[in-house]
Amino acid sequence: MKILVTGAKGFAGKNLCAQLKNIRDGKDRTRPGLNVGEIYEYDIDSRPDELDRYCRDCDFVFNLAGVNRPKEQSEFMEGNFGFASTLLETLKKNGNTCPVLLSSSQQASLTGRFGNSEYGRSKKAGEELFLKYQEETGAKVLIYRFPNLFGKWCRPNYNSAVATFCNNIANDLPIQVNDPSVELELLYIDDLVDEMLDALEGKEHRCEFDGLDVVAKDDGRYCHCPVTHKVTLGAIVELLYKFAEQPKSLMIPEIPDGSFAKKLYSTYLSYLPKEKVAYPLKMNVDDRGSFTELVHLTNCGQVSINISRPGITKGQHWHNTKWEFFIVVKGHGLIQQRSLNDPEGMVLEWEVSGDRIEAVHMLPGYTHNIINLSDTEDLVTVMYCNEVFNPNKPDTFFEPVVK
Repeated sequence: MKILVTGAKGFAGKNLCAQLKNIRDGKDRTRPGLNVGEIYEYDIDSRPDELDRYCRDCDFVFNLAGVNRPKEQSEFMEGNFGFASTLLETLKKNGNTCPVLLSSSQQASLTGRFGNSEYGRSKKAGEELFLKYQEETGAKVLIYRFPNLFGKWCRPNYNSAVATFCNNIANDLPIQVNDPSVELELLYIDDLVDEMLDALEGKEHRCEFDGLDVVAKDDGRYCHCPVTHKVTLGAIVELLYKFAEQPKSLMIPEIPDGSFAKKLYSTYLSYLPKEKVAYPLKMNVDDRGSFTELVHLTNCGQVSINISRPGITKGQHWHNTKWEFFIVVKGHGLIQQRSLNDPEGMVLEWEVSGDRIEAVHMLPGYTHNIINLSDTEDLVTVMYCNEVFNPNKPDTFFEPVVK
């Protein structure tokens, strides 16, 4: 399948083309039935003869080209409606009735705060042009009214508040929020690309619109992405400042699968300057080795790295409620545990090695230790604890394992 993407250098275009290339090159095998061949990337600096050739040969068109921030209001109509006309006329000239996807905007509803939007009028005119083209040619037309988009590679200080907030907070620049209660409907770029690939496979989600509201309808004139998020500006900024504190707090906020927070965190990270990509961790060092907390997890404890020098024993304590995993990733060691409730004082032992990685529970009510059995090599252990260490309630009590 030969695919034409107009606006290929824009935010949506870059992400779509990257994923199409992943599929074409066999790097993404999640869509085994999708055969992607040539990808024609057309943008403002492309030549008209290229558009003619692409429109002659393509099997599907993603029309993502458009004007968002012109110098003059009149450029909205010229850049959006005008190019749409050129594209459809070129397809007609070449007798190509392949499916065409149009990226429109919520503003095309011309309702509410968009009632006097010149940009919205240009997008609405483009929609009507595509619907008329569908009637005249029988070509399949897919019209999407995108809400606010966000994700990696989105240009800050342009037309995305999320991109601007992410960029400014990541780079310690000021932001301005006039009304934190303002709610945005947001569409994450990966969810959008998934929907566009669904459309390429003929599995688009059809709808009609009641103002800005989507009304799912199998035979609807329009299409929509079924996964969006409605979030206030205040909530977005609050999350971003939490993300910015992570290198100091070590705390990873709750980011459930599919959540807005997870998608926003990935977006925020893509704006980090080089000097913030890496950050130092506090190593607690003594003559036995070192202990370093790596991350704290909201409601789920912490992960640390422990290094024991040759012949060193660490631990020799027990917990009431805390429990841990010890995972040796380098070296040769021995883990010992003894239940304080066992009158016979039986010691349980596990010989552990970085050559055979396994997780060993440190059980509540059991005093435990870890011994480096090597005379020359450090013992490196990843340690997970089900709670973040609280110096005011450490729940840690000294007791030798072997009496």
